[in-house]
Amino acid sequence: MNSNVMREITPLTPSDCFTIFSRVKQKFDFPLHYHEEYELNLILSGKGVKRVVGGHIEVIDDLELTLLGPNLYHAWFTHQLQNTEVTEVTIQFHKDLFEERFLHRNQLSFIKSMLERSQRGILFPPETVSKLKDRLLSLDKKAGFESVLELLSILHELSMSHNTRTLSDFSNTSEKFSHNSRRIERVFEYMNNNYSKQISLAEVSKIANMPEASFSRFIKKRTGKTFIDSLNEIRLGHASRMLIDTTNTVAEIAYKCGFNNISNFNRTFKRKKFCIPKDFRETYTGNRVFI
Repeated sequence: MNSNVMREITPLTPSDCFTIFSRVKQKFDFPLHYHEEYELNLILSGKGVKRVVGGHIEVIDDLELTLLGPNLYHAWFTHQLQNTEVTEVTIQFHKDLFEERFLHRNQLSFIKSMLERSQRGILFPPETVSKLKDRLLSLDKKAGFESVLELLSILHELSMSHNTRTLSDFSNTSEKFSHNSRRIERVFEYMNNNYSKQISLAEVSKIANMPEASFSRFIKKRTGKTFIDSLNEIRLGHASRMLIDTTNTVAEIAYKCGFNNISNFNRTFKRKKFCIPKDFRETYTGNRVFI
């Protein structure tokens, strides 16, 4: 784990199921951090705030609800906040609150899948936030067992939500494409091992043992992305890590990650992460707390 990011020790004790804290604030000044627990974070009236989750940076709108998995870097920064008062509700629960065998039951399959996806951060759509915000705001009014049931019910509702968005691509480097065939897995394995070199469609089509045109259709159908987008996503995942964890120059990182020129790297990076590599690096390595 990168030493520029603060490890937060949350107030959650082993004998609690979850913790919730709700506050009204004027600014966001907690540094980039991570912790062992899952975190569900609701922000109201936060338009203009900058959210950082893993390798993803974005300016948020008024309503914001995210679910973040254990040890995922995250922070919100005041940035261009437009309102004088923001409401934030943070719920944190242990990563073993739901035991693995419990999650394997049919009725829990949606929650299980959502918790797996939260390793990269999940953003819920505005209609889901509007529907659940009052329940989240009043969760701290409930006591004991009733509050645990309500949290479970809220998580179930969230797991059924459509149009959610996965935020960070950090785990692309190690993600197993279990929902895809072994063929796709071999291709992604090859791209992960050779991202620093030039990789052609002809090469990966050969690995998949398919004609180029068929492979192009196949990868788009299986992943929702073209071959070049998939390759760039892998390269950007590695580049993001290098920007945070090394002192290599942006140009060095671009070439190490297989981009043949710096302007192409900057352009691709900005399109995907909404900021240039230099700003991305500064977000992570600026004035941080070391623990």
